[in-house]
Amino acid sequence: MTNVKFAAEKIFQIRNHVDFTSLALEIFQFQYQNNRVYQQFVNALNVNPAVVDQIEKIPFLPIEFFKSHRVVSGDFQEETIFTSSGTTGMQTSKHFVKSLELYEKSVLDGFRVFFGEPEDYVFLALLPSYLEREGSSLVHMAKKLIEWSGDLRGGFYLHDYEKLAKVLSELQKENKKVLLLGVTYALLDLAEQYPVHFPELILMETGGMKGNRKEMVREELHTQLKSAFGVDQVFSEYGMTELLSQAYSRGEGSFKMPPWMQVLIRDVNDPLTILAEGKAGGIDVIDLANIYSCSFISTQDLGKKSSSTDFEVLGRFDNSDIRGCNLLVQ
Repeated sequence: MTNVKFAAEKIFQIRNHVDFTSLALEIFQFQYQNNRVYQQFVNALNVNPAVVDQIEKIPFLPIEFFKSHRVVSGDFQEETIFTSSGTTGMQTSKHFVKSLELYEKSVLDGFRVFFGEPEDYVFLALLPSYLEREGSSLVHMAKKLIEWSGDLRGGFYLHDYEKLAKVLSELQKENKKVLLLGVTYALLDLAEQYPVHFPELILMETGGMKGNRKEMVREELHTQLKSAFGVDQVFSEYGMTELLSQAYSRGEGSFKMPPWMQVLIRDVNDPLTILAEGKAGGIDVIDLANIYSCSFISTQDLGKKSSSTDFEVLGRFDNSDIRGCNLLVQ
């Protein structure tokens, strides 16, 4: 049986595809043995775990199971429960998190891969719809980044656009590295009411209008934000309640993943068939940081892979719920 503690220690030491594949197969065996929901799903597909010898053969659990089941690997008392956003009466996803330390390491190491050390930045968060509910993993991520930064001017700005604009103007004059993380509709509100010319700003949208504004195509949205803040690109974050890791886009529409995360593209008409790079289909995510829940998740997002470490998000399945993950209408 997999030594789960040893496997967890290896997650953030992955350096190449061989490391990833080896650990993914190890975690698959552990989760098959210790995750009752996942085991029943694999058995229902008539998949023999003994013959799963490459990641393309691993079954991906439909993300909807996080709404209806306790998806956990092992027997533990969770430290917290991350919950998804949703309209009143809508069933939301629950991610039972055994170790916040593991989640926070995934956030920290993932940020370092793409941006460097958090202490080099000032983090400003404009996440009203997330702050106004319990259990947001995005809010927890932002809190930790603000904490690791150590700059007291960092923080959350609920609806105080005027104050945020003032802080942005002050930081721009100081030539500070600043990352503004915001839900899409709030960034648009800020851009319209208090535009700040700040070409060096890292402007990162997390997606979603939350019913506050009409949906927009990504190109139109980014054009408005670029104009208001004088930036050359708008960054994006791809994350969701069911994942403990994030992928990031530098504005060109392609998301890059940390070494312990991979995406496969499935045929929408035959979910067990994995498509080649460049082909559009459903996004399946392998997140090895999910060692205590399920690392193999079939999402409701549509996309395609452009390389082993890059993927694009093209849309959502028509029958899927409106969710809080990073996705804009194409």
